[in-house]
Amino acid sequence: MAAAVALERLLSAVELSCTCCLQYFRDPVRLTGCTHSFCRPCIVRYCGGRQRAGCPLCREGFELKDLRPNRELAALVSLISQEVKEEELETEDEPKPSGAVPCSDGSSAGRRLGEKEEEIWDISKQLEMTTETIQLLRKDLSKTKDYASQIKSQITEDFSCMKEYVERQERNTLMFIEQEQKAAQEKIEETIHQLCDEVNKLTDIKAQMSNLPETQRYKSSPSTMTKITLDEKLNGVKTAVEDLKRKLEILLLEKYAQQFPPVQPPDLYQETSVCSLSPESAAKLPEPVISSQFSQWAADVTFDVTRVYERLAITAQNRTVMVSSSPTDYEPLPNRFCISQAMCSQSFSAGCHYWEVITKDSNGWAVGVAHEMIGKRDKLGRTEHSWCVEWLGPKKQLSAWHRDQETLLHKEKPLKVGVLLELQKKTVSFYSITDKEMLLHTFEISTSNPLYPAFWLYSLERNGSLTISHTNKG
Repeated sequence: MAAAVALERLLSAVELSCTCCLQYFRDPVRLTGCTHSFCRPCIVRYCGGRQRAGCPLCREGFELKDLRPNRELAALVSLISQEVKEEELETEDEPKPSGAVPCSDGSSAGRRLGEKEEEIWDISKQLEMTTETIQLLRKDLSKTKDYASQIKSQITEDFSCMKEYVERQERNTLMFIEQEQKAAQEKIEETIHQLCDEVNKLTDIKAQMSNLPETQRYKSSPSTMTKITLDEKLNGVKTAVEDLKRKLEILLLEKYAQQFPPVQPPDLYQETSVCSLSPESAAKLPEPVISSQFSQWAADVTFDVTRVYERLAITAQNRTVMVSSSPTDYEPLPNRFCISQAMCSQSFSAGCHYWEVITKDSNGWAVGVAHEMIGKRDKLGRTEHSWCVEWLGPKKQLSAWHRDQETLLHKEKPLKVGVLLELQKKTVSFYSITDKEMLLHTFEISTSNPLYPAFWLYSLERNGSLTISHTNKG
């Protein structure tokens, strides 16, 4: 019994169990820094092949090559193990009291020690797992940076190719213009030379005629020279450049519109040429500001991104709507159009208001006004509270629509349409804009609800766009 008491005191005073395996030390080794001891197999397994690690108890760093055998602890564990075995033999020989439950763990102090060491082991494992998680996250961060760098390089390469293409087209176009100008200049110089010869001949004839009778005088007139002009050829070049510009706008919008924020700095739209190749700034800029007889009622209207079909892209400070070959990333909303229509953000319920729409870049379109509650599947001009003029490309005809009733206008396709909304007179008038306004049609309005500028684009299989023009306010 005395040996048992002494053994229990020794177990209480000295930690003889490894905090990793919670068993008596086997081949104990001491860490040179913090001097904590562990089983050699346990600490090697804990390092997991690493040559340097942190102590499971205090996290102080150590290296496997610096482990030192703890011979004193090994001897003490050996002694204690022998004492425990002898005590167990004595206990087996003694009669057990009735109702006694055999104890397989030794003393209560040993049990308390085991629970403490188990908690320390759990904390050590949590620390190890947390450290590994941090290392994995750092690897993921590095991979993300590498991927972003690759994407940036690819986009830079794409835009470089487009810049080279545009510059090459610019050089070829300027060279063509220069060649045509040179050819025209040579032709004009040749004509001038011919005219000079004609002048000399006429001078000689005049001198001869002064000595001839009246009836024999020379009655012919100088030859009429054809007027040489570059207008036709230069207009053809200008049209080709505009087509190229439009194709680049559509390409940029389709490929990169969803990868960049839609908002651009305001001064980006003050440039007179599409030099920057960002998706939004490459969109067609509004035409120069012009004056109109209705300019005193000019309204600043812009397209509403919440009331536009998903296959229509809004660009250029929300002043241009154009067909996109793929759906945009608009937020799904209950009142978003399910057909190729768009509305403006501004509404009018009183007064007189005027705006202009550039229609020359679309083969099929409708320009009009509509009540806010127009259905998302209702086409403009086909309902009681919507009015419009419409150009249908395949039929090549201009019509006015209201309540699904068509009125043929028998006019040429307008390149720009002006809309005059006079709510005090309850009328809306549409004009074809050239050098002056030519009235196309006037509707009487039968609603007192606020009206919004509204638009429709024909055929999503073809590229087309409508642009709200700037108008000087008188």
